[in-house]
Amino acid sequence: MTSPTPERLHTYQTPVYDSTRWDGFKARAGDVIVCTPPKCGTTWTQMLCAMLVHDAPVLPRPLTEITRWLDRHTLPIEEMLAELEAQEGPRIIKTHTPLDGLPYFPEAQYVYCGRDPRDAYLSFGDHIANLSPESLADFARRAGQATWPEWPKDPNVMFPMWATQGAFPWMYDGAPGQSVLSFTETFWRFRHLPNILMIHYRDMTEDLDGEMRRLAAFLEIEVDEARWPEFLAAGSFANMKARADETAPNADKGEWLSNADFFRKARLDAWREALTPENQALYEEVNRERVDPKMKLWIESGRRAAGDPRLI
Repeated sequence: MTSPTPERLHTYQTPVYDSTRWDGFKARAGDVIVCTPPKCGTTWTQMLCAMLVHDAPVLPRPLTEITRWLDRHTLPIEEMLAELEAQEGPRIIKTHTPLDGLPYFPEAQYVYCGRDPRDAYLSFGDHIANLSPESLADFARRAGQATWPEWPKDPNVMFPMWATQGAFPWMYDGAPGQSVLSFTETFWRFRHLPNILMIHYRDMTEDLDGEMRRLAAFLEIEVDEARWPEFLAAGSFANMKARADETAPNADKGEWLSNADFFRKARLDAWREALTPENQALYEEVNRERVDPKMKLWIESGRRAAGDPRLI
């Protein structure tokens, strides 16, 4: 029998992050946990949350300082927890850990952002290509390898593995990177809980006004209508890219070859041209039985096409 609330069932440890770093975290009422698969609008969602929570279309500090990635290895966990504890009011915390690897705090608010898995896969390839040699060397060191494996330039090479093998033993997709579908399921089961909101990359792209208003209502934040255009302009993908030195994660630590290229293409349905007919058919075949059809429609199409997840 499924628990009525999320349970912490798994530990997620990679050369990039470690879910056990949440062990010492103490939540506050109103904390916002932005929890998404990689390349599914995480940074964009962080930006929207930060603007709303701080009532500021122009943030006072770089986004990566205001919305910390708690489980990333970069900062020692003692320093990370002390920094979060020193922040006043609700905190905004980023994570790529699925919901079944996180502690569940009823007093916190969880914001998940979804994206068509095939576009997320393509953006993951862009992501790897843009990592600096220093970042790749750090990942390799943490993995006990001499070098970090090169990602093929042709996205069709890795796609069959990504579509059919789990990033972790209990997952069915995402290898050798991170899952989108298995990850999404950890939220989909609990989408009706009042402190969980599921937004979508496509809706943010095609209707930023509507999706930001949903987010503001969920966070119980009122924004002066006279200032709303400022927030919309500041929250646009184009503005995020134009201010990449302030918005890209770890931009100040040499994470990327190009900070602007972290926001490279905002791919939407790019998989239709990039993936071969064989790989497109494989995706449909393997997910026909294993994925809830309602979830599949939503993750591929967004709220405006599939409906609000809470009402499905």
